[in-house]
Amino acid sequence: MNGLSTVVELLGMLFSNPRYSLLFVLLLIASVSDCRHYKIPNWLTFGGSAFALIYSALIPFSPQLGFGWALGGFALGLSLMLPLYMLGMMGAGDVKLMAMVGAFLGMTDTLYAVLFIFVSGGLAALAYALWHQSLVRMLGNIKRSMESMLLSAMGGLRPQMPTSSGDSIGKLPYAVSITLGTTAFLIANQLGYA
Repeated sequence: MNGLSTVVELLGMLFSNPRYSLLFVLLLIASVSDCRHYKIPNWLTFGGSAFALIYSALIPFSPQLGFGWALGGFALGLSLMLPLYMLGMMGAGDVKLMAMVGAFLGMTDTLYAVLFIFVSGGLAALAYALWHQSLVRMLGNIKRSMESMLLSAMGGLRPQMPTSSGDSIGKLPYAVSITLGTTAFLIANQLGYA
């Protein structure tokens, strides 16, 4: 019973902050949309980013953590995911969603959240591959991709993903990984682990 009350208290602290409450709602909507349609609506990402930037300007975490802090998080979230989009590994909606998350979290927390998101995405891809009995094919795709990127980098060329759609093991709605990773980071941060 004590563990359950601790979890409830933790969630209460997280949701008492209107910034995080809205972020959770937006992430849940994005996840549902991505699962159903493999799309994240622009109104959600642009509207959420605008809210986070304006909110941080009007009600900063502290005098040092205002609009510039939120804008830095937005830019970091965008810049960390943009190379994956350019390589064809992620959709534009996922990149915009991560930029929105960055606007809510600020620069430092965005960096840590992205690490949690990558772990979440990797575990989701592994579970998907195991569920569909395509782990060997997934590992082969990773090997070919890494070889291609290494050879491109050594030759001074722009890396290209060699995997054709026929070799793909399927599509994952990455908004779910962004939601789970961001939530895990916020909980770990609240508990003092991150």
